[in-house]
Amino acid sequence: MGLSGMSCIFPVPDIRKTAEYYVNRLGFRAVAYLDCREPHICLYRDKAEIILLQAGTDRVLPNRELYGYGYDAYLYTDGQEALEKEFVSKGVRIVRALDTTDYQNREFVIEDIDGRWLAYGLKIQAG
Repeated sequence: MGLSGMSCIFPVPDIRKTAEYYVNRLGFRAVAYLDCREPHICLYRDKAEIILLQAGTDRVLPNRELYGYGYDAYLYTDGQEALEKEFVSKGVRIVRALDTTDYQNREFVIEDIDGRWLAYGLKIQAG
């Protein structure tokens, strides 16, 4: 028995607008389940999944505003350089350029349309 995956759940002020951003800027594929009892849109890119829910507010508060620091999601990839270039070419706001952190991850951070910070990185192998 073991875990086989995980999905981020993002309540958003405008579910269609956020989904469009993730598709057009971040390269995700969207599958809408808007006629369900709990309407949502699933976003997929490679093995990552993000689920958008319609928030009952006009604005979401990212972790750094709620708690003083922290990303809202961490997506693992070994293709950071290519991914960062792709995002820059599509006008995505890069919050932190690709670098090695003090906890030995190679990562960069973007800000999405709702103000969330998403890190794209991977642990550097020791030795």
